[in-house]
Amino acid sequence: MELGEDYPELREQVTRLCARFPGEYWRDLERQPVEESYPTAFIEAMTEAGYLAALIPEDYGGSGLPLRAGAVILETVNRCGGSAAAGHAQMYTMGTVLRHGSDAQKQKYLPGIASGDLRLQAFGVTEPTSGSDTTQITTRAERTSEGYVINGQKVWTSRALHSDLMLLLARTTPLAEVEKRHHGISTFLIDLQDARQGGCTIRPIDAMINHHTTEVFFDNVVVPHDALIGEEGRGFRYILDGMNAERCLTAAEAIGNGRYFVDKAVAYASERVVFNRPIGQNQGIQFPIAEAHTHLEAAELMVRRATALFDAGEPCGAEANMARYLSSQAAWDCAEACFTAHGGFAFAREYDIERKWREARLSRTAPISPNLMLSFIAHHVLGLPKSY
Repeated sequence: MELGEDYPELREQVTRLCARFPGEYWRDLERQPVEESYPTAFIEAMTEAGYLAALIPEDYGGSGLPLRAGAVILETVNRCGGSAAAGHAQMYTMGTVLRHGSDAQKQKYLPGIASGDLRLQAFGVTEPTSGSDTTQITTRAERTSEGYVINGQKVWTSRALHSDLMLLLARTTPLAEVEKRHHGISTFLIDLQDARQGGCTIRPIDAMINHHTTEVFFDNVVVPHDALIGEEGRGFRYILDGMNAERCLTAAEAIGNGRYFVDKAVAYASERVVFNRPIGQNQGIQFPIAEAHTHLEAAELMVRRATALFDAGEPCGAEANMARYLSSQAAWDCAEACFTAHGGFAFAREYDIERKWREARLSRTAPISPNLMLSFIAHHVLGLPKSY
């Protein structure tokens, strides 16, 4: 299996765009109230350049590039010190519409998403009581003659205040009435502006990392029948279908973070002189950096394999999960090595190390925990009994 194109020209173009948004830009955002901290100017620049529409087919106004190209874009943003997570959801949530939406839905939404007239950045899945067990969600969408009436709550729904649309997972059949836990769950594409006028409340969560996350409440929110994506009750499968893309793209982001830390660590260790010698001459400094770099290179190979399989239309669940697991761990190793090399200066905000360090830690928790990825590999790859 070929590892796929590396897109050097695309990397160069994204790097030039990111140069307009240096560390100071991202630091200033963190000083703003949580409601005003979204990198709007950066997202608008990415949209105008066509990067957030990279995976949308040309027929709908996008670039029609493969997943590998999307991974390169997000990796490059993070390597340059930015935060690709501010716009990454649009790349994988639109895939649900593309693969499972009706022709009318594709025509209605995809061109607007590609142009930036519509923002699809919100993904309503996680709930306070269900956590990682999506089959236990209780948000209810009840079909009526007027549409679906939605009641429930979502949490850790990033960018809901900065999105026109939300891809929402809700139960259309109560858990007690289905044969299997994942049955009876449906996927909706809802207009958040209409929803907020009809019983939807969005509250920002002030968190350790500036991830623009929220909790969303639905109180008898009515959405039209044509907000349903695909068939009623099959939404869980539709979401799983897009998870491999999410795994690959967020794994690429982690690789970008790792590259950022290695670049910073090598530069600082080469320039910083203590006891009349650069600290990078000391094995206690250089060995952790070299080891982290080695782990990162190995993880990047798995990311490239996973995206190559995805683009070839081959099964890639195992590779996508392994890529996500390895990349997040490797990025964290790089973050720790970089933080240690900088010593006390790593705590100074002007160096941006602590900001990116927090971002690297997040990848060890979200959008999927390492334990869930290991459970998938143990059961689906190694054939061990299912642990949950």
